[in-house]
Amino acid sequence: MPEITPEIIQFVALTDLNRHEREALLRRPTADLTPFLEGVRPILEDVKTRGDAALVDYAAKFDGASLTRKSLACAPAEFDEAEKALDPTVKSAIRYAAENIRRFHETQLPEPLKLVEIRPGVTGGEKTTPIPSVACYVPRGKGSFPSVALMTAIPALVAGVETIIVITPPGPDGTVDAGTLYAAQVAGVTLVFKCGGAQGVAAAAYGTETVPRVSKIVGPGSPWVVAAKRLLSDLIDPGLPAGPSESIVLADETANPELAALDLVVESEHGSDSSAFLVTPSRHVAEAARRALPAFIKPLSETRRRYVTTVLGGKHGGIILAGSMDTAIAFVNDFAPEHLEILGDDPRRYLNEIRNAGEILLGSHTPFTLGNYLIGPNAVLPTGGWAKTFSPLSVHDFLKRSSIVQVSAAAYPDLAEKAHVLAGYEGFDGHAQAVSKTRDGLRRSR
Repeated sequence: MPEITPEIIQFVALTDLNRHEREALLRRPTADLTPFLEGVRPILEDVKTRGDAALVDYAAKFDGASLTRKSLACAPAEFDEAEKALDPTVKSAIRYAAENIRRFHETQLPEPLKLVEIRPGVTGGEKTTPIPSVACYVPRGKGSFPSVALMTAIPALVAGVETIIVITPPGPDGTVDAGTLYAAQVAGVTLVFKCGGAQGVAAAAYGTETVPRVSKIVGPGSPWVVAAKRLLSDLIDPGLPAGPSESIVLADETANPELAALDLVVESEHGSDSSAFLVTPSRHVAEAARRALPAFIKPLSETRRRYVTTVLGGKHGGIILAGSMDTAIAFVNDFAPEHLEILGDDPRRYLNEIRNAGEILLGSHTPFTLGNYLIGPNAVLPTGGWAKTFSPLSVHDFLKRSSIVQVSAAAYPDLAEKAHVLAGYEGFDGHAQAVSKTRDGLRRSR
């Protein structure tokens, strides 16, 4: 690996860029899913046709795991073994995180039934019920993610979803990551299946002899997982778009450059397909952060160093010097990052100007790490610029609403008259007939 120096970090001045160059900075590494879509099609069809047998074969091919149909589902003994294998401090941290996540999501629960009087004699409202089933996808390829098990399963349980399963890739030894298995148990999920990647998504969408078919799938994943969700979206609700990690540290002239550099490393270590930028109008902050970065990169493991240097030294990461705080914020809103951290003496002053971000972390005591693991708000967030139209995963993702309306006899005539006019204008004779004198006669005959 080449020597880590400040010069390997991409440094860009926004004022020097033309429109096309600025747009290139907004592009994600995996923006074009075409090759992934073509690659997953045969996998999806194979799982549809062969079910468990296909899952066993793909576990061997992609995960190096020797499974049988019987071992696709985690047995009770595996939960016990996972709990015994974990250090007590890890188990304590998982339980602590679970409690915070549960408390936060309980605040999101709406009233089960809400009715209001729209006008005299017209009552309307909504009835909220949980969706019937969901699969929580917990990735593994570039790390272990018990936090994702907590973030996906707990809001589903709080919402009251009846069937909740976890699907996750097995390790080469054929087991599920111990932390993930323990987190699922702490959350309250006992159905955990060893199938990741596109084949896991297919199992949840089609169902197999072992894996139950579910209504929705949530959780982040690789471009292969994202592609599979897209192709199967007519069979299963794919949830919010959650792909490779991305972040922006937005720092004004009062920010600590070293802290900005420290936190820039966080999301960039997820993988070479991540995006991570420090955006600031201060040349001092930008240059000082660039100088500080090598000291924070060098202590990382070889794999994480490679990811961080690839991201921060490539087209999808580094340091961006803006002409002003307004142009810095404009870049943030155009990028619509998954994670946004605002550093400065008064980070709240910019809050109203931020329109597009999955999460917004304020101040030097709120690094990405806390948001990812245990503050409480969900860390499964929209990526790929979808923070412009999608929200973080929440209890609401596991609930659906039915509209309820009741009209009184006294209110009906006025409503019927107006509806008859509109039905006639739109040319729907049956609609008009249903609110005509015919209805009045039928009601009187009863």
